Formats: sequence, structure tokens, C-alpha cells
Amino acid sequence: MLISCTGINKFYQGRQVLKSLALTIENQDRIGLVGNNGCGKSTFLRILTEQEIPDRLDTEEPAISKTPHLRIGYLAQNAGLDGSKTVHEEMTAAFAPLLEAQARMRELETAMHSGLTDAQSEEYTRLSAYFETNGGYSTDVRLKTVLYGMGFSEADLPRTVSGFSGGEKTRLALCKLLLESPDLLILDEPTNHLDFKTVGWLEDYLKDWKGALLIVSHDRFFLDRLCTSVCELEQGVLTRYRGNYTAFTKLRAEAKERQQKEYDAQQKEIAKLEDYVARNLVRASTSKSAKSRIKQLDKMERVDKPFSEQKSAKISFTYAVTPPIDVLEVRNIDLTVGSGVSQKTLMDGISFAVRRGEKIGIIGENGTGKSTLLKVLRNIIPHKGVVRWAAGTRLGCFEQESESLNPYATVFDELHDRYPTLSDFEVRSLLGQVRLTGENVFKETGVISGGERAKLCFAILMMEHGNVLLLDEPTNHLDLATKEVLEEALAAFDGTILFVSHDRYLLERIADHLLILDDGRLERFQGKFSVYQDQIKRKNEAQQAAAAVEKQKKASETAKSNFRSKQQRSEDAKRRKYQKELEQETDTLSAEESELNASLSDPSIQSDYEKMQEICTRLEEIRMRQDEILEELILLEDANA
Repeated sequence: MLISCTGINKFYQGRQVLKSLALTIENQDRIGLVGNNGCGKSTFLRILTEQEIPDRLDTEEPAISKTPHLRIGYLAQNAGLDGSKTVHEEMTAAFAPLLEAQARMRELETAMHSGLTDAQSEEYTRLSAYFETNGGYSTDVRLKTVLYGMGFSEADLPRTVSGFSGGEKTRLALCKLLLESPDLLILDEPTNHLDFKTVGWLEDYLKDWKGALLIVSHDRFFLDRLCTSVCELEQGVLTRYRGNYTAFTKLRAEAKERQQKEYDAQQKEIAKLEDYVARNLVRASTSKSAKSRIKQLDKMERVDKPFSEQKSAKISFTYAVTPPIDVLEVRNIDLTVGSGVSQKTLMDGISFAVRRGEKIGIIGENGTGKSTLLKVLRNIIPHKGVVRWAAGTRLGCFEQESESLNPYATVFDELHDRYPTLSDFEVRSLLGQVRLTGENVFKETGVISGGERAKLCFAILMMEHGNVLLLDEPTNHLDLATKEVLEEALAAFDGTILFVSHDRYLLERIADHLLILDDGRLERFQGKFSVYQDQIKRKNEAQQAAAAVEKQKKASETAKSNFRSKQQRSEDAKRRKYQKELEQETDTLSAEESELNASLSDPSIQSDYEKMQEICTRLEEIRMRQDEILEELILLEDANA
């Protein structure tokens, strides 16, 4: 057991958002936490991480127990990074305990010259063992390995965190958590702002995570791939289901149906008993049995009525002025981030046009300039080139981080201040359309959930009546029900839409054109997102096939090269052996020649004509053979050279 909590209650402005929650997390657990926006998921995570304190009830004492020395890593929706620090500073902070130990070791090493006490020597030994055991000597390597694996480069290390996009900040925060290697990793909407490639990498990485996972996400594909159980937070009550998200939806529907049947059966029984009591309580002959029925009703354990989903949001976008056919002309613009010496050009010389009614999805990896492009189109950041909107064009804009909201204004005041001519009733009605109701409308925008801020932005967007919508990650933070409503509204909108998104379903449903930002280039694709994906898949498969053929070809050439090399080495060995044999033969022939020349001085040989003839013939053969050997040795030397 890593952590166990019971009796977790929480109230906000008199409303109970968490009701006696209980959850136990074991090592290697893979838990998905789901629920509608504003149901208290992030609040529960903050309680688990001790950023908030649960409320105490007279009848129930909250209890959170953790295994000793439990290390929890929490990836919050706002990334939790210090924007003023550099990437290297933020990542290095993950090794704070190791760096503190190293600093103390340096102090002790300096003191060694004057001698250490026994306590200091023991401390140094302990710190050295801790530093080495926990990889203190490899922190720089680990830091770069994780950063590079998440798509960053060495050039990003000195950059300040504030200069990165939302998706890059999320990846940086995740990098920091991975470097910290916590026992329990808690992720709040980790796929928000992530591109397709990074989501796939994150899924693969977390499948091999050694510790436990607790994930809040509205991405059902992500939950399906990772989770072994799903906890639903509904009406303040936490219910746990075994299996992934698909299994959860099936089990939840079955549980709701079963509870409804039990509730209906009990209500019939209650009605029957109450009717009997009403008819027989006042009659003396039946009063006793009626009172028995009352006791039976009092002892009955009531089945709760299944919670019925609240009404879905109502989102629609309308406009009064129809713009010309040619809505937008973009010519030779540049996309830059940062300023001064840290300014970086992402793209240059971009040109494209947009016609009325087109719905264009803007895709690309994080940091390629998608959000920057929307800001250039709105003329809110300086740029080169021309951005010309047609007369009669009215823009409606949705920002992914809700930057235009005043964090200290209430939800009600934020909308009313923008449109002061609206009555209080009209403001409440509009907020009710996006399911911002009750006390939620009097909360500050800085404390409501990300999904609730998004809904407020959609209420504002509906009031703008734009005939062109510029949307930056519109489905981030939204629950599944609200996503479906938004998709219906965008599909029904007959104006022009340019939107940045990593939501695969939204892109497929809405976009009829794509602008792809990749490697400093902009490519336009006409067609659905699935067609583009199929095209990319075929292209990748063709590249992989070509790479496989090339690899096989190189392997074959290498094998031949290795074979030739072995054959060459064998031939060289044979030549060296033959050369040695020739040299040995030369020595033998020289010795024999000396012997024969010496024998010619022997009187007995000189008097024997036949013997003299044999010796002279042999000497001639030796000289001829020596000449042959000399020529062969010369040839062998040339071959070896």
C-alpha cells in the first residue's frame, strides 16, 4: 500500500463537493480518475498531495495514511514550473537532495585539511554512499537523456521556461517529474497541449512506469491504453471499477441499470406499505398490523435513486454579416518567438488564402508555431508580410490558456463587464447554457477548473457573433459530454473556422482542410484528417520499406565485404607462409651449395669424373632455383605492398 484515504470531505461555499471519499493505491496500480468538469477531481488530487486540507465532519474524521518516505510526483494542469527560470535550472531542481548532499560533501572535503571529527567522517561516508547510490555522478547524463527523449535539444537548456508553448511546458514539467522518479505519479490532464507524437511517446513510457499512476484525463484512448481501473467522481461520491475506460463505461451502465431496478422495486414496496398504513392505521382491528408496517418502513435501508446526468450544455455560434468569398489573404509572413537576442524564427515566407465556409485544422508538433500563427492572424504580435482580412469579417477567438480572463473577477462579472447591456437574468441564462450554474457563477475565474474557464470562454465566444472563428485547442479541459456538444456546434456553423487542435476526433469531424506546420515549412492538405493520416501512414510504410531494403542491401554488401576481407586475409596468410617456405628453401640451398663447393676440393672427388659431373650439375640446379626463388620473393613483396 502506497497511500490510503478514508472519510475525505470538502465543502466550497456551503456545497459539499467530496463526500466521504475512500481510495487505496497500491504499487503498480494504474488508476484513471474521471468525472464532469467541476466535480472535484483536481480538488481531490490537491488533498492527496497535501496542497489542500479536507474538511472535518462531526461524524467522520478524515484519514490519509502513506507508506514511509513516499515520493509523490504531481503534474498539475498549469504545469507548475517557474517561468523565470531556465530549462536547465528547472530540470536541475529535480536533483535538489543530491545537490545539497554534494554541497555538504564539498564543505567536508575542504575541512579535511584541518582534520575531521568522527561525526564529520561518519557524515561524509554516509553522504558519499547516498550520492553514489542515487546516481549523483550521472545527473547531467540523466537530465539530457530525458530532455532529448521528450523532444528537446541542448539549445533549449539556457532558454527561459516562459518562452515555451503550453505543450512544451507540459513536457518540461513531465521531464522534471521523470527525473525525480516518484513512487506515485499523479497526472492531471497530461495529454492537453501534447502533439500526436508526444502522446504516443508518453503512453509507451508510462506503460513501463515502475511506480503507481493516478491519471485524470478526458482522453478515452489514453485511459484505455494505460488504466487497469477507473474511479468515477459523481455527485461527490467516488466509485471504483476494474478494467480500462471501455470496461468502465460498460460496468457503469450495468450498475446504473441494476440500481434503477432495485430503486423501482423498493419504491413499489414502499408505496404498497404506505398505502396499507394509510388505510388501516386508524382501524382498531388492523392498527397493530399497520404499526408493524411502519416499523418495517423505518428499518428499511433505502436504495438511492441513480443520479441522472445533468442537462447537456447548449452551444451555438451565429453571425449577422456574411463576408465575401475570399475571407483571408496571407502573404510572406514570418513566425517568430521570443525577443532580442533570444528571438527565434520558426517559419518564414508563409503564404495561403482562406475562402468563406472553409474549416481548416492547423496541426504540427509542439513548438512549430501553431498558436503563434493564430496570434499573427489576429495582428496581436509583430510580424513581416501581409495579413489581409476581407471587409465585413468579424473574428471570434478562443485562447487555449484563457489569457484574456481576469482571474480576480467572478464568472458572472467577467461576462457582465464585457456585455454591460445584458440584464442579470440574461447573463445567468447564457452561463446556464454552458452549464455554469448555481454558486459557480460567483467564483473567481482564477479558482474555477480549466473546463469551467473553457465554458466561460465559449459563452463569451457566442456573444461575439463572429463569422470567422479562430480557436486554439478548444477541447482541452472539456469533459466528454461538452466535447460532443461543441463538436455539434462547430459542425453546424456555416461560417469559417481556423482551429489548432491535437484532438483526433475533432479534426476528423470538423476540418475539411489542413495546414501542416513541419520542419519550418507549411503544407496545405485538402481532405479529411483520416485521409491525411492514411497518406502519412503509407508514406512512412514506404520509407520504412525502403529503409529495410537499403538496410538489407548494406547488410549484403557488408557480408560480401566481410567475406572478401576473410578471403583476403586467408590469401595473405598463404603468401606469408609460402614466403617463409621459400626463405627456408633458400637457406637450405645455400647450405647445400657451400657443402658442394667444399667437396670440389677433395682429391678423391677431383679424381672421379662422374662424381665431379654430378656435383657441377647440382650446383647449376641450385643457382637456377635460387634465381627462381628470388623472382618469386620479389613478386610476393609487391603483392604484400
